[in-house]
Amino acid sequence: MYKPASLRDHLTSALPDLRRDPDKLAISIQKGTVQATAAAGLSNLLQYTLRLLFLDYAGHVDAIVVPLLAWLRRHQPELLDNPDLRARAVRFEVDFLNAKTVDLQIELDLSERVIVTDSAEKPGRLEARHPVEPALLDDRPMAEHWELYLRDQLLAAWDLPAS
Repeated sequence: MYKPASLRDHLTSALPDLRRDPDKLAISIQKGTVQATAAAGLSNLLQYTLRLLFLDYAGHVDAIVVPLLAWLRRHQPELLDNPDLRARAVRFEVDFLNAKTVDLQIELDLSERVIVTDSAEKPGRLEARHPVEPALLDDRPMAEHWELYLRDQLLAAWDLPAS
């Protein structure tokens, strides 16, 4: 699975607090399934709920949500494009620890296609690849740099590579 690591890398690079202390973000996978058919080949679809837990978080929630949505737009666009999925795309719970910090838990339902093919060079060898998600029609395929501000305070900054 590449999406959990990709999202961790994206959020860690976007949020100064996580760059300083990456252990403040715990990630787990819940309710995973593998969907496959009896058709020729072993390609499949992984579906799971990804749980992000931001520990002792003292920042503004926008600093997490906006980069998260940017990542979803690139890596799971149907969650934002489909009205039925959009209603439950990003779920969260907050535990207030004190007047300044919270534990923020976010859940996302993600999927990853796994394409399994026979190797052309080596008989008997199977090769698995995880293709990127199809881009939305209006998504810009060029590399981008984004910064998120709340008034004059920089909350987050991130780079999106060209797709």
